[in-house]
Order: sequence, then C-alpha cells, then structure tokens
Amino acid sequence: MSGDCDSDRRAGMQVSSDPLPDGRPRSAAVIVAHPDDETLWAGGYILSHDDCHWFIAALCRAGDPDRAPKFRRALERLGARGAIADLDDGPEQRPLDGALVRETVLSLLPTRVFDLILTHGPGGEYTRHLRHEETSGAVLSLWRSGELRAGSLWRFAYEDGRGSYLPRVVEVADLRFPLSPTLWLQKQRVITEIYGFAPDSWEVRTTPKEEGFQATSARPSGARAGGH
Repeated sequence: MSGDCDSDRRAGMQVSSDPLPDGRPRSAAVIVAHPDDETLWAGGYILSHDDCHWFIAALCRAGDPDRAPKFRRALERLGARGAIADLDDGPEQRPLDGALVRETVLSLLPTRVFDLILTHGPGGEYTRHLRHEETSGAVLSLWRSGELRAGSLWRFAYEDGRGSYLPRVVEVADLRFPLSPTLWLQKQRVITEIYGFAPDSWEVRTTPKEEGFQATSARPSGARAGGH
C-alpha cells in the first residue's frame, strides 16, 4: 500500500480513537460469519492498516466451491492470512449450539492473543442474519472469559432501520471511519472483482462508504494487548 493509506487514515478517524496505534508491531483478528463480511463491514479499515498482521476467520462456507476460493483471493487482496470453517448456513437459519460456534472460532485462529479483535455487532448489520448474531455472541463470550485475549474488542456498528434502507453506521458508533474515494474503490473492487457481485446486487449497493465500530466494555481482568 502507498502513502495514500496514511492520508486516508488521518481523514477517516481521529488518531486518538484508533485502537491500532502506530509505532509497534500489531496483530488483529477479524472474526465473521461469511466470506465477504470482512470486506463489507471493515474492508476500508483493514486496507488502511496494511502494516498490521491481519488474520480473518470466516465461520461458514468452507464447502462452498464458489465462495471458499474467492475468500482466499480476497485475503491476498486485503493483505491478510485467514481460515474458513463450514458451519451450517442454510436458508432456514436454524440456531447453532453456542459451544459449537465458540469452538469453531478458536479452531480457526492461529493464536488466542491479539491487539485488536473485530467482529459482528450483537444484532448483526441488517435485518437479519442469525449467523452474524451468533458469531458476535461467541466472540464476546470468549473475550470476556479470557479464552481470547485482546487489548480491544470492536464490533461492527451498522443498522438498516429494520430493513427499510441499506445498512449504515449507527449514530452512536464509537468510531466512524469515512473512506476516501480511492479507499472505497479498493474495497468495492474486492466485492465486485473477487467476490463477483453484480453492480445492482445488494452487496454492491450496500458496500459502505463509511465504516463504524462500537467499543466493547467489561474487558476481562486477564486480557492484555497481544503481539507476535
């Protein structure tokens, strides 16, 4: 990435709000339900922090012959490592056992210590996908129990007015990260060129030009910043 990312970062957020401060090696995990969630909800933030060691874990679609290889290509474009599991993702959205979701999260990660963890919001980002909510709850549970350790846990902060409009950053987001046109285009190209969504698809129309995150409180006493 070029110096453009530095200017994008300065334009996008207050430096004091950034949970990944400059000046030392940093590690971050993005834990999502599906391949493409990492790009839709946090792709700009990932791309603008190219000096971070990113690991992206997707809990569903490892057995999908279309989506799984696209996820691996997206990892390359995002400058990240990653892994994918194959939890049930059928249209019925049958609830999954919480222990299974937590075990799956841990099985995908190369370490249990990070500087930052990003994941879904407690209600997901739109109305509604149960896997987003289950992923959020599993990550929060693991973090609060100390099984996952990170200096910061940030959850995606979007809503869609109960389906009345496309997802957008919630008004009370702790971190609002507007994307420059250049950065947004880089993110959109992952959605269109790698994941292959059509220009009129929900995913392309949704791709946020501003990203939002909510800080999570009640950090467990045993948690600390990570590193390699």
